[in-house]
This record gives sequence, structure tokens and C-alpha cells, in this order.
Amino acid sequence: MRGNRLGPCSATLYKPAMRRETAQSGWGNVLATQTRLCRWTTPECCRMPHSAKMADPKLQHTKTTRRGFAARAAIGAGIAAASRAGASQASANDTITVGVVGIRGRGRSHMREFASMPGVRVGYLCDVDERLFGEALSEFEGYAGYRPRTETDIRRLLERDDLDAISIATPDHWHALMTIWGCQAGKDVYCEKPCSYTLWEGRKMVEAARKYDRMVQIGLQRRSSARVQSVVRFVRDGSFGKAYRAKAVVYRGRISIGKVPESSIPEGVNWDLYLGPAPYRAFDVNRFHYGWHFFWDTSTSEVGNNGVHHLDVLRWGLDKQVHPVKVHCAGGQFVEDSDSEVPNVQVGTFEYADGTLVEVEATTLYSPPFGDVRVGGYFFTERGYIGSADGWRAVQGEFTPRDRPDSQSGVSYRANNLSFPSIAYDDGPEIPNVVEREVSHFQNFIDCVRSRKREDLHCEVEQGHLSTSLCHLANISYRVGRKLAFDPVTETITGDEEASRLLTREYREPYVVPDRV
Repeated sequence: MRGNRLGPCSATLYKPAMRRETAQSGWGNVLATQTRLCRWTTPECCRMPHSAKMADPKLQHTKTTRRGFAARAAIGAGIAAASRAGASQASANDTITVGVVGIRGRGRSHMREFASMPGVRVGYLCDVDERLFGEALSEFEGYAGYRPRTETDIRRLLERDDLDAISIATPDHWHALMTIWGCQAGKDVYCEKPCSYTLWEGRKMVEAARKYDRMVQIGLQRRSSARVQSVVRFVRDGSFGKAYRAKAVVYRGRISIGKVPESSIPEGVNWDLYLGPAPYRAFDVNRFHYGWHFFWDTSTSEVGNNGVHHLDVLRWGLDKQVHPVKVHCAGGQFVEDSDSEVPNVQVGTFEYADGTLVEVEATTLYSPPFGDVRVGGYFFTERGYIGSADGWRAVQGEFTPRDRPDSQSGVSYRANNLSFPSIAYDDGPEIPNVVEREVSHFQNFIDCVRSRKREDLHCEVEQGHLSTSLCHLANISYRVGRKLAFDPVTETITGDEEASRLLTREYREPYVVPDRV
């Protein structure tokens, strides 16, 4: 039991509502008479055309539960062995087939990256918005020379025997469930940041990766930058002094999304599947493409969206392989009047057991840079600071005390002289580039899919979980309005029932993250 998860544990493997068919399944051929996944969950809807399903609110699956359906959907223990022997155990000479899930924005980058690699084929594109396929396929064919197959439902995609890995570029609220399903189906997983939608989900992702022996890379791709790797080594070696504090800044301008009315679901949009684990809401364009970033049902705020990149670099440089013990975050939504629920200003602090302090400041409103940085980070040492401006550089500080002598009457000016020094900043030592060859985050993932060495992943899922958890804790503190005491070992909030409830969420059937993966 973890956090505020209540009731009996759910089944080992969750599979959604199904209709019986005899078929070979990419989920490990667990059953002789296999089941093929149905994107709808009632007998009536399986017989209805797509347009009728979309028009009938009774078929929008509004019931909410933490685990209900999962407890009724157990698959035999053979899934573990099946997944380890699955299609992802590719030799160095095999072509690795990838399915890209989510093909707007960041997903287009995934498509290009994998298509450019020798020995890798993008076999499938998956998205809940069927209107995107035409343009995406034409664009892809233009640079890759072939057309992948398409699918709207991740569950059907995971049945494919010829699929080795999935690459997830969906909204935050789907990351954990897709990753867990992928691991259970014997697929390796590349998942965009943030690692998860809640802190509890992140731990479930780690457990799934371990149980099914999957390669799971989180898209905190600054870890694959040779320059960042060099900076991390420089900070850790202590030659410029021990870092006692670090700060991430995210000053990104965004125009208010305003207010829009509810509207009908566009033809080709699988709205129920898009909402997935989140509560059912009527369709409006502010909640859909990219607008999902502004609503708590689907978003982890700007701290989780962009702040996580820089918090990850700071935690990595400080070599913090544990959670903080105290967290406080304040902020609010200022200036604009819109549908947005998340803050446009957040200021958070994280205190580790040894006293090390990490901070994050995020705003989407007008703001001057912090130092020379609008988006990036700083490490502070007793000799100066190391900042990400200009490709990372060290700055040496020097305080020279005043020399005012003590008065003839014996009054000492020592404290005054020390408290009002002259201050100078000069270039510190050059940060050497110690990494000879840069390997992209995507290439590193594929290399590890072949080698099966998870320790070689640049951002293995547990590292992604530790960094993303900072964002979750900041958001929880902001939402309850107070400082949190956190137990790094049990991953629980101490003495705060309201805050503890936000470590997880209420899941909407059948899109349930199970207690036991």
C-alpha cells in the first residue's frame, strides 16, 4: 500500500474491455484463445458506427474509480516470461520497429529521429485525432520514403507482433498508463517528459520496467548533451567549490488562452480515448491540442512542462539520488482572465536531508531574465556560480572588505567593513568539454534496446521519476497552500491527508493504473 491508495490490491495486469476473437497477440500470446481489444466498453457500442458513439453521451464512460476494472481483468502470470522473450529482444542485425504515439508537435520530432536511424523503422503512427494522419504520413513519406500504418488506439497497437518499441509524445496524463501497458506487452518504451502525471504513477512505471525487464527512457534529453554532461562532471568534482544550492528558471511568455464555450466533438476525434484516465469533460478546443497544458486534469503545470528539464540537470549535477524532505511552493494566476486552471507564476523550494537547497521559478508573464538566463539553471558554490548562459560558464566572485579603521574611542568597525564589501565578478575557470562524442537521446535508447543494458540509458525511468517528483511535490504544495514534509523512502507526505490525496488520482474506468503492475 502506498500513499492514500485504499482497498484491496488490483490484478497484476490490466487489460481494457474486450470482445472475444481468436487471434495472435503481440502481448505475449498468453492465451490460446486470445482477445482483441475493443476501443469501446459496452456491447451496444461495439455494434454502433463511430459517429453514433461520439454523439451518445451514455457511451462516454463517465464512471470513475481507482482500480475497479483492473481487479476484474487479470491475465495469467505467464505475461512476465512472455514479455522477456518478446519481440524487443532484437539482435544487433535486426531492424527495430517503433510505433510513435502522439503525432503533433513533439511527436513529429520522434518520427524524424527514428526514421533517420539505420536499422530502425517507424512502423506505426498512433493518435486519437484521425485528422492528423494525412499530413503526417505525407510529411513522413517525404523524408523517409515509406508510409507507416496508422492506429487510433494504443491498445490495438500493442497487440502487434512486429512492434518492438513505442515512443510516447502524448499529454502528461497518459504517460504512465501507456508506459506500463507497453512494458506488460513486452515493448520497450521511450516516454516524453514529464515522466508521469502523479508521483505515485512514476513509481509504478519504475516497477513495471523492472518486472518486465524493459528499456524505458524518459525524454529529459539534456542528459544526452555532451556539454551538459561535461558541466555535471565539473560541478561534481568540486574543483570550483562544493555546490550548496541550485536554481532553475523558466521565464516563457504565453498569451492567455481566453475562454471558449463547449462544442461538439469534431469528426475523427476519439474524445473518450483522448481523456483516458482523466475525468470526463465535454469537448472544447481549449482542452485539446496543446491547450491541455492549462488544466489540472491533464497538466503538470509549467513547472512539470519545462521546469522539469532544468530541475533534472540540477539534481543530476548535485548528485541527489533521493527525494527532498521538505517542499514549499507559492504562486498564482495573475493578470489574465481565462479558462486556465494552472498558475502562471510558481516559486518553489526543495530542501534535502543534508541541507542542500534547490529552487524553481516559473512564469509565463512578462519578466526580466534571472542573471543572463530566461530558461536554464544555476549552481552556487563558495567560490561563485555556474550558470547555463552562453553554453554554461563559471563566474568567480570576490568580496573585498572595507578598510575603515576602528575609532579612536575604541568602537570597532569590523562588522561594518565585512558587511559592505566591494564586489567583483570575473570569469571563473573554463569548464572543459570532457565528452568526446555526443549520442542523441533517441539513439541512446535504440542502442540500449539492442544491448539490453538499462544502466546505459541516459535517463532511465527511475532517474526520470526522481526529477519529475520534484514537479509533483511543488504542484501539491501550491494546490494545498502550505509546506510539505516528505518521506523519501516511502514516498509519502507526512501528516497531511489533503496533500497525500494528490500523490495519486481518481482513475476513470477502464483507464486505470493498477496497484500491482
